[in-house]
Amino acid sequence: MRISTETLFETATSRLSKLQSAVAKMQEQISTGRRILTPSDDPVAAARALELSQAKAANEQLAVNRQSARHNLSMQEQVLQTVTLLIQDVQSRVVSAGNGALDNEQRQYMAAELRGYLDDLLGLANTDDGNGNYLFSGYQTSTKPFSRTAAGIQYNGDQGQRMLQVGPQRQIELSDPGSTVFEGARTGNGFFAVSAAAGNTGSGVVAIGSNSGNTPLTSNYEIRFTDATTYDVYDVGTVPETQISTGNAYVSGEQISVAGMQVEITGTPEDGDTFVLEPSRRQSLFTTLENLIGVLEQPATGASGQAALANGLAAASRDLANSLDSVLSTRASLGARLHELDSLDQQGEDRDLQYEKTLAELQELDYTKAISDLTKQSIILEAAQQSFVKTAGLSLFNFL
Repeated sequence: MRISTETLFETATSRLSKLQSAVAKMQEQISTGRRILTPSDDPVAAARALELSQAKAANEQLAVNRQSARHNLSMQEQVLQTVTLLIQDVQSRVVSAGNGALDNEQRQYMAAELRGYLDDLLGLANTDDGNGNYLFSGYQTSTKPFSRTAAGIQYNGDQGQRMLQVGPQRQIELSDPGSTVFEGARTGNGFFAVSAAAGNTGSGVVAIGSNSGNTPLTSNYEIRFTDATTYDVYDVGTVPETQISTGNAYVSGEQISVAGMQVEITGTPEDGDTFVLEPSRRQSLFTTLENLIGVLEQPATGASGQAALANGLAAASRDLANSLDSVLSTRASLGARLHELDSLDQQGEDRDLQYEKTLAELQELDYTKAISDLTKQSIILEAAQQSFVKTAGLSLFNFL
């Protein structure tokens, strides 16, 4: 078979080019430390590596999300810790206000101090995250949650809880709506609330009451005194109102049963004095403070004034305790979520390590084998080059 000079050169050039490419590729693998430089090097491993890289990137994004969630939740916890201290300070003022040595003017000073507390509470409820997003406005992060109106402080947000993906199968609540945190407490004992009518002239003082059946009150009732020792009970939730009992004997401190609810009244009510039982309802912490301020600003003159003060302070103490429970419940939820984020962080770190290990197994180079292969390929290339030189030098002209 005759081989032309052109064919000889073309074949040799092609072969040398392939050998040089192989050596260059091995050198690049060694310099980068990666076995797979292009998908064609190992299509199956390259596809798997791509999947793992995407999963690793998603895992890193979840870590960023958890950091953002932790920042939001920690800010809320700090705010609610301050709110807790504020409520506890107000509770101490309620105890102080019950001191019989205080006069009307001193209670006026105390009311003025509580107005400052009310302003502080409004500021805390309207806290934002530093980027203009309010913490307690639900989904409406650009809307200030609470504002003053002629009817009092009103909530402007919604009931939503913003969510953020913090794990492969977990979304966590980033926020709690202000309606839950600051307006979630119930009046009374949770089943019903009892209060003295504003126009009472006697010295009757009513306690919080109890409910042995653990069922909420479903209608409104009134205990009406016909004299200091006798009272009637009416269901005023019906139209017309219904008289439940009449001519009941009153003894100070003894339990009065109304629709399964037990109420204790002490002191000496006057003819026409009324005590109201109504179903427990949600009441804003702002309303509780405003009611307390109103009680302290009202002069406590005579037995009836002292009774009104005692009833007002008792109601405020009860409602403040309920509001504190509501805030502490939210704080407990925040603590549980922060703890869960710590757990998810650990899981995320474990996943990241596993992804890195698997990627290394798929992509990283075996340096010992690679250097050995590079040496072998270099020798083959050098031999091919020398062989080509000798082959190219063969010619009949050399023998003439």
